[in-house]
Amino acid sequence: MIPDTAGTLDLDKLFTARLHAARARPYLATALFALHPVESQQVPTMAVDRHWRCYVSPGFVDRTPVEELAGVWVHEVSHLLRDHHGRSDRVAREQGLTGPGERLRMNIAADCEINDDAFGDGLVRPEGAVEPVSLGMPVGQLMEDYLRRFSLGPLTLAAAWLDCGSGADGLDREWDLGPDGAHGLSEQERDAVRFRVAQGITGRPGNAPEGWKRWAEEAFHPPQPWRELLGAAVRSAASGSGAGEDYSYGRPSRRSSAVPGTVLPSLRRRPPRVSVVIDTSASVSDAELGSALLEVAAISRAVGGRRDLITVVPCDAAAHIVHPLCQGEGIPLMGGGGTDLRTGFAKALRARSRPDVIVVLTDGQTPWPGTRPPCRTVVGLFPRQGSARSWAREDDPDYVPDSPPDWARVVNIGSA
Repeated sequence: MIPDTAGTLDLDKLFTARLHAARARPYLATALFALHPVESQQVPTMAVDRHWRCYVSPGFVDRTPVEELAGVWVHEVSHLLRDHHGRSDRVAREQGLTGPGERLRMNIAADCEINDDAFGDGLVRPEGAVEPVSLGMPVGQLMEDYLRRFSLGPLTLAAAWLDCGSGADGLDREWDLGPDGAHGLSEQERDAVRFRVAQGITGRPGNAPEGWKRWAEEAFHPPQPWRELLGAAVRSAASGSGAGEDYSYGRPSRRSSAVPGTVLPSLRRRPPRVSVVIDTSASVSDAELGSALLEVAAISRAVGGRRDLITVVPCDAAAHIVHPLCQGEGIPLMGGGGTDLRTGFAKALRARSRPDVIVVLTDGQTPWPGTRPPCRTVVGLFPRQGSARSWAREDDPDYVPDSPPDWARVVNIGSA
């Protein structure tokens, strides 16, 4: 799409469209009115930067109906609320993705996360909006999930013009005003906007799609130092020697030449499989169970967003059904009885594909396996006041309420 080179921005039409968007999505009103429009002849349609400026093409506004412009307003502010620029930067760093082609893929993947439930109910789908179904992908996924499902090709050719700005993919543009430019929001102001929007969604949950409800729940749990430590511990365990390694005949070993007539497999690294055992006993509160599910999402991001390689095992005195994380919206955390996470370890290790890393989220009031599991283990401990021994069954010689074993990497959840 060729940028427009003539005309002045019709602010009346643009602001009418924003008002229409706020009426259709009242829980986004705070964010919509926090965006500052900047006229630009360089953007193809509308684009945002991470400082909450919205760059607008005058020609695009002129030729686009108000109803469609309202949908574009919602689309662009969604990139900022969902921190697509920050998430794209993390993915690029962790997976070594560079260049404009990879950033275009991130923009498309971010659009798929937004557009699968953005329109309807008073909002018209803008012309050319990319949706998961148009690329043969399921709805309801995150940007990181979509990113690994497609590459640039015939199906994405129609989106080659797409450019939602650095606020969508983290890559600075020549038209960006930068951190010192006029009308940008400070980091504290951006956080305040996100909090107000999340507050509006959780206060009236019946009015928002599931994707926004999920976002609002996470917005109330800002990143903490212990979450970074947990993610680092999981990444370290997953990248250690032996984790995620297997023999494959897809590429024969170079040592085959030393054994004529024999094809030897080579040792290849595959994405690590992670099993998360969640303590669902009576001593773990509902709030902690909710926090555990948020940690599972953080663990997924820590290993590159491969939700299909992560399973969840709810466990109290007995281990329950193993759930794939790709079905995470409906994982039932059954339990409420006593605690014996040894059964959770056994259940995880009996899975068809044995995990490379087991992550345990617990209050620590459990007996532990007597021997080191055949994979790395990370334990996330929920905080407890006083001695854990007050919860122990003193007449049970197998009960060990003290610290996790020394073969586990331990992270205290909730500590500053």
